[in-house]
Amino acid sequence: MGLEMTQKSNKTREKIIGRAEEQEVLNQMLSSNRAEFLALYGRRRVGKTFLIKNFFSRSADVFFPVTGIQKGSLEDQLRQFANQIGITFYNEVSVSPAEGWFAAFETLRKAVDRIDHAKKVVVFLDELPWLATRRSKLLQALEFYWNQFWNHDPRFKLIICGSSASWIINKIINNKGGLYNRVTRRMSLSPFSLCETRDFLKSLGMELSNRQILDLYLAFGGIPHYLAQCQRGMSALQNISQLCFRKNGALVDEFPKLFASLFSNAAAYVKLVKIIAKSRSGVEQAQVAKQSRTSKGGRVIERLKQLEEAGFILSFLPHGRQQKGVYYKIIDEYTLFYFHWIEPYLKSTRKQDQSEGYWTTMAHTPAWKSWSGLAFEAVCHKHLAQIRKALRIDVDAEIGSWQYVPRKKKNERGAQVDLLFDRHDNVITLCEIKHSDKPFVIDKECAANLQMKKEIYKSQTQTKKDIFLALIASNGLKDNSHSATLISQRASLEDLFRF
Repeated sequence: MGLEMTQKSNKTREKIIGRAEEQEVLNQMLSSNRAEFLALYGRRRVGKTFLIKNFFSRSADVFFPVTGIQKGSLEDQLRQFANQIGITFYNEVSVSPAEGWFAAFETLRKAVDRIDHAKKVVVFLDELPWLATRRSKLLQALEFYWNQFWNHDPRFKLIICGSSASWIINKIINNKGGLYNRVTRRMSLSPFSLCETRDFLKSLGMELSNRQILDLYLAFGGIPHYLAQCQRGMSALQNISQLCFRKNGALVDEFPKLFASLFSNAAAYVKLVKIIAKSRSGVEQAQVAKQSRTSKGGRVIERLKQLEEAGFILSFLPHGRQQKGVYYKIIDEYTLFYFHWIEPYLKSTRKQDQSEGYWTTMAHTPAWKSWSGLAFEAVCHKHLAQIRKALRIDVDAEIGSWQYVPRKKKNERGAQVDLLFDRHDNVITLCEIKHSDKPFVIDKECAANLQMKKEIYKSQTQTKKDIFLALIASNGLKDNSHSATLISQRASLEDLFRF
């Protein structure tokens, strides 16, 4: 009876917004007739803990969640583990902490064995990298108990989670020891899409237009924790001012705290991100290593890999370069916003309150227009499925970007393509991405530039395919003779908000 009361009290949870595909995976996992081992990772603040706790507190017969304590000692972690065993399995009766993880998992095994064999038991080890303190032997104990007991128990569903994606991938998913090939499912949780962001804000009582939501997204991305800081009755610009430029704003000091929680040598990772953030089209790996002035190139590559796994950057090969020359670009909106706007004004923000009207003023400057164009490109690259659907392009088209930089002393013009679709119907669609306050107008100069870009691409790539031009405009496109002649397809902000 006590167990049932404890489980029932956990049922009152908040509604999960979006995450339809993820919830389907969790449903399959819970209903399967085998033991399950899910490795979950994603950017910090993206909602991993919220998703698992709110889903399984409703659906699981028994749900046992334990969260690691950042920089906590082994004794701290074991005490937390024992407390949760008492809460979940023994109606909050105090349980003595074990002296190590083997003993702790033995206590858990005995508690699970008391449960009716018809009931599913979900064990959630949240922030596992924090639980696995140095020389704690947690992984060895987990290996033993999974292989010896839980792997053979179809009731048992294990979920391990961590914001340090590289740790989860290297230590668990790619484990070469006792956990080799034991993970049955893996899930990388992404930030909210624009559509999910709209639904999330609506659940908080904020009825905002798509344009207002985009303004928030350009600064915060689809990170639920950041969006939840916004206040009702305030515009996007007012909320950004309050959170990022007020003396005690919630997101003024978020970035250094974020990196310090993820990386032991945070300064080295911040340096790499700063280098990449300066470029609109991306920075080549060799240039990142050179500018970082790190003698060990292998260490730089490993750190770049970890930054990508953590969701801050994206590695890519420019279209047509299949062999070498990996490039990196920032894909985390808050990171871009921090380096372009928050960090340069940190000293003055800490000394005085700049929130009153500050960002509203800055958001009408040429510097904002330049930054917002770059940020909107990042948003578009996260909504490729919606763009492809709006442009009526098949799912098998190859997606990429392209640029041509003439050699020095060569009397040629360069060109950059923000986004392209190399299709299987002998067509390449070159996409121009434009962010503006009003419907975008293709004037005579713009038309000449678009036509020249098309010709440079065809000349430099020597492609035999037809070239179509498409425009992705945040505020739509104003029809005129130039748009009628040049633009074959178009997508607007409303298209990006579709499912």
